[in-house]
Amino acid sequence: MRILVTNDDGIHSDGLWALAQELKKVGTVTVVAPDRDQSGSGTSITLSRPLRLLKVRSRLSDVEAYSVDGTPGDSVILALRYGIKDRVDLVVSGINEGPNLGNDVFVSGTVGAALQGYFYEIPSIAISVAAFEDVHFNAAAVIARLMAGAIKEGKLTTRGILNVNLPNVPVVDVKGIEVTGMGGRNYLDNIDPGHDGKKKYLWIVRGVPEWNVVPGSDVWALEQNKISITRFPNSLNGTGDDALKNIAADLFEELKEASLQKENMKKE
Repeated sequence: MRILVTNDDGIHSDGLWALAQELKKVGTVTVVAPDRDQSGSGTSITLSRPLRLLKVRSRLSDVEAYSVDGTPGDSVILALRYGIKDRVDLVVSGINEGPNLGNDVFVSGTVGAALQGYFYEIPSIAISVAAFEDVHFNAAAVIARLMAGAIKEGKLTTRGILNVNLPNVPVVDVKGIEVTGMGGRNYLDNIDPGHDGKKKYLWIVRGVPEWNVVPGSDVWALEQNKISITRFPNSLNGTGDDALKNIAADLFEELKEASLQKENMKKE
């Protein structure tokens, strides 16, 4: 299985490398990611200038890594159309620092990268943890590996992408996995005006969100300390996805078992 790992937090993100470390247990991993933070870039691609795909030093000896001076979408397109010669079987985007819930999926670079995989008819996963500091990457990396294994074995199919969000808690405190619909989020963007010494500028600043916590939504699942999996864009309301719901229970049991094995190894 050949896996493309990307993100929107940039090539130096710890979450990216935690993901690659775990996914190489399932297949051959290649990392292609933006050379800097591209959060909020959504599905954008660069058409106004040429791009550079540069091989960079990998944190993992058996994983090739490349940076792109563009968006997450650019990274996936360059990887699929130029950088990786063999057929890619899975695209995984993350692990993002901060959740991608509700309406935010439409501006998320993490989800935008996974959508490029979907456009090329490749199974794709976007994965995020709901925190910006002291992020617990372990559970997210393991659940990504378990989902990749299920796809490899034909137990899990993807129509569209699977958008996965985890609460920022140790595995022992995760209460389950829910197959969810998209929640709602209301906020007003603020404008912060300034002056750079030559000209005035306007800086868009995201306002404080107000979440609509509807039972069965991704927002609701995280408030219950559960992992949310939303199939997007094919099933926005989360209903009629029995196959995914059935495997979610198995994934949760495997996640707990993997966590227990890791704890036992630490004690030995």
